Amino acid sequence: METIRINTYISKAGVYSRREADRLIEDGKVKINDAVAKLGDRVSPEDRVTVNDELISATTEKIYIAFHKPFGVITTSDKQSDNNVMEYIDLPTRVYPIGRLDVQSSGLLLLTNDGVIVNTILKSEHKKEKEYIVTLNKPITPKDIERLANGVLLNDQRTLPAKVRSIAPNKINIILIQGLNRQIRRMCEVLGYNVAGLQRIRIGTIQLDDLASGKWRVLTEKEIEDLKK
Repeated sequence: METIRINTYISKAGVYSRREADRLIEDGKVKINDAVAKLGDRVSPEDRVTVNDELISATTEKIYIAFHKPFGVITTSDKQSDNNVMEYIDLPTRVYPIGRLDVQSSGLLLLTNDGVIVNTILKSEHKKEKEYIVTLNKPITPKDIERLANGVLLNDQRTLPAKVRSIAPNKINIILIQGLNRQIRRMCEVLGYNVAGLQRIRIGTIQLDDLASGKWRVLTEKEIEDLKK
């Protein structure tokens, strides 16, 4: 019977990369037929493989969904955490958020059980745009819109150029290819503005559109193809 290396088996299950699988094996969190796995072990389709005591399969169907995260919901797949995104997603297969939206933000969040494409979306060098509607506590000046677009200093690091335009006196549309922690809020605070509302409406070619708050949908084949480019 054909066998493959345990780290390859785990990566094919889609939740972890091969490098992450090696780390989990070294930490003793992977078992093969209830025995702790070692680096270099090989498994067949008939073997029972668990990671953190959760059964995985290299043949698990890949799932990709778009979720409209409501304000106040925590971006985590930990079902023990109160008011987390998994309370809204009823699927037999466990999925994981790709990136984050902070608890005070709402909008488009992608979830999947395919770990291979996660880095494609998160790394700014892949140019995956994220688009937001930002409501500020006061009207923003044209000069400050230009400053946001050109980049501002956050902890001695200048943010990458962004696309920024005004859509109301105190509301802007901003498109980033970065994903620094609380980036938009911090950028605005540097210029003396507080963010009163923040909604992500697009990641790459995937649009939030009229997806209702707290609801999710399966991505189309075209959207999945675009993510994997």
